[in-house]
Amino acid sequence: MRRIVLTGLVMVFSFGFQLHAQKKSLFNGKNLDGWTNYGTEKWYVEDGLMVCESGPDKEYGYLATDKHYKDYVLTLKFKQEANGNSGVFIRSTVEGTKVSGWQVEVAPKGKHTGGVYESYGRGWLIKPTAEKEEVLKEGEWNSMKIRVVGNELTSWLNGEEMVAISDEKIGKGVGSIALQIHSGGGIKVRWKDIKIKEIK
Repeated sequence: MRRIVLTGLVMVFSFGFQLHAQKKSLFNGKNLDGWTNYGTEKWYVEDGLMVCESGPDKEYGYLATDKHYKDYVLTLKFKQEANGNSGVFIRSTVEGTKVSGWQVEVAPKGKHTGGVYESYGRGWLIKPTAEKEEVLKEGEWNSMKIRVVGNELTSWLNGEEMVAISDEKIGKGVGSIALQIHSGGGIKVRWKDIKIKEIK
């Protein structure tokens, strides 16, 4: 009996280790290796953090992973400064500054952080309920989690589920993870702890 219990504990420990080992960082805290900048807006590393801010053109800007990801759980932290209008794109491609894909919104309070928006397509697919708009901590670090598997996309903000959607078009999507700077100028957002666990 003792041997069976011991074997079970070893299996549980090994399984947990494998799950942990599958999670990898997409940002090394030193430079933007593994990412490509689209547009003229500013992306740089400062004090171990990834920073994005509007440039003189005040247009859209994107920083996208060089690798494409299909099914995964993405976790990251962001801190909005100034306007803070940004977003996290999944299964997306960028040409110039035109993005094709789906954005999990990062925006000032009341502007639907955690909601899902299809750029150059159907627009808003789903927004958080009014009471969930209060989950965002403006001017502080926020934790975001995005789970995308097949047709299913779920977002969390600071541990609170914001939206869940099933969409066939999302399910067919292929592309990168991309961070956005919205047009209009005056935007600055800091990012850290950008990690992914792919689901095979």
